[in-house]
Amino acid sequence: MPESGTTGKLIAKPSNYVPKQPTHIECSIERTLDAIGGKWHFLVLRELFGGTKRFGELQKKIKAISPKSLTETLRHLEEQGVLERTAYPTVPVTVEYTLTPKGQDLHQILKEMKLWFAKWS
Repeated sequence: MPESGTTGKLIAKPSNYVPKQPTHIECSIERTLDAIGGKWHFLVLRELFGGTKRFGELQKKIKAISPKSLTETLRHLEEQGVLERTAYPTVPVTVEYTLTPKGQDLHQILKEMKLWFAKWS
């Protein structure tokens, strides 16, 4: 609603529906998406919310992912501190992936995204 200025003229408030033209975006959402927004990241997180998994278990659960893509995704999430990799000295080496507290903290956020989609789809 317009407000009255000191001269008695109406001053229009900016509308929330008018797009802005930002010149520079420094956004934590962008940084979050850089950390977890890759093509396979959410599916890997979904599987790890159920507990520790081995590489082969993840590959079976996410059928369309190639071994190379899974490896790259796991490495990226590990670099971001979202999951940790534990290797055991067996033949062949046994490797397990577990979410860190930082990764577990994403669970509620992803649940909310799922609820949003269910509500609006």
